[in-house]
Amino acid sequence: MASAVEAERIVIVGGGPAAHAAAGSYRKAGGTGLVSILAREDDPPYERPPLTKAFLRGESGREALPLGEPRWYTERGIDLRTGVEVAELDLGAAAVRTGDGESFGFDRIVLATGAEPIVPPIPGADRELVQTVRRIADSERLAGLAGDDRALVVGSGFIGCEAAASLAMRNVEVTVATQEEAPQDARLGEEVAARIAGWLEELGVEIAAGAELESIGAAGDTAGRARFADGAEIVADRILLALGVERNDGLAAAAGIAVDDGIEVDASMTTADQRVLAAGDVAFAFNPGAGRRLRVEHWGEALNMGEVAGRTLAGVDAGWDVAPGFWSTIGEQTLKYVGWGDGWDVSRFEPGSDGAFVCRYGRDGELVGVAAHGDDAAYERGRELIEERAAWS
Repeated sequence: MASAVEAERIVIVGGGPAAHAAAGSYRKAGGTGLVSILAREDDPPYERPPLTKAFLRGESGREALPLGEPRWYTERGIDLRTGVEVAELDLGAAAVRTGDGESFGFDRIVLATGAEPIVPPIPGADRELVQTVRRIADSERLAGLAGDDRALVVGSGFIGCEAAASLAMRNVEVTVATQEEAPQDARLGEEVAARIAGWLEELGVEIAAGAELESIGAAGDTAGRARFADGAEIVADRILLALGVERNDGLAAAAGIAVDDGIEVDASMTTADQRVLAAGDVAFAFNPGAGRRLRVEHWGEALNMGEVAGRTLAGVDAGWDVAPGFWSTIGEQTLKYVGWGDGWDVSRFEPGSDGAFVCRYGRDGELVGVAAHGDDAAYERGRELIEERAAWS
């Protein structure tokens, strides 16, 4: 660690919400060390949720995306470096090295390297008309589709559903192909899945259920011919793969930090090596409320984890102990979910007026999740009960 006369060197690897929150929280908690953020993207940390919603629909522009103006970093003495690809974490030398050979020494480091969209190893997945959506340029490319274009969204997670709805609102012809019987069937149950499917269908989105993608036509094809395991084919001008993410935990693994589809950290976001913290999508963090480690891919939890990491760096007791939650807006419909997120064995769907509903999820006699549409009070009360480890009733 730094001596009493030296400023502590804090390096944060990553350019997303967890990195931004960690730096800000460290300063807010009184941290006085030298802080550097090494962000891989050329853009400073920005909001990702609009990329499949308002930004994709053209309702907001680039100017609305940054998490902080340039002066936010300078006023806090944070050295933000963009376009920096960190290639190695050397714990022995207490340094990270970039692909260009530059070295950054640290006393403590936060790995907020996030995750990358999954691209399956199938023929044609590398074609130019096939893409994922994670960055600004991805959304801008999707937004280039016109009203006479056809888009195929493969996958029915929230990214896929949000993007499909937004494209349909731009008058693009959209099909969602999913291995599930309905979007989010496995995660949220058939009643909620049916509502999500209804929202998409009201916007003109066609849903191809039970569809397992096997290949995408050869480069000589004028459009993408997606072939599925049951022999069905769908032709599209653009194919969006929305099949989930894989965590960018390679730096940690190569350095000998314990990983298990994510970097193993305690509730303070600290690994077994006290110099190394991790936060956001890349973290496999212990949650005292749940009593176990949880993997989450929610924007809000990346901010929460980053804030915990920053306070930990500043020497303030902090822990991630809330029930994870997220909001997803599909077209003009918003679904809110809170819960431990690692499974349920019983559910109860409660319809309300004007299309509102609440669905509660239980496991082993305990309330473990609540999904709500049009009922914010039920969502907030659900969070309280889940964190109290309330009994299923």
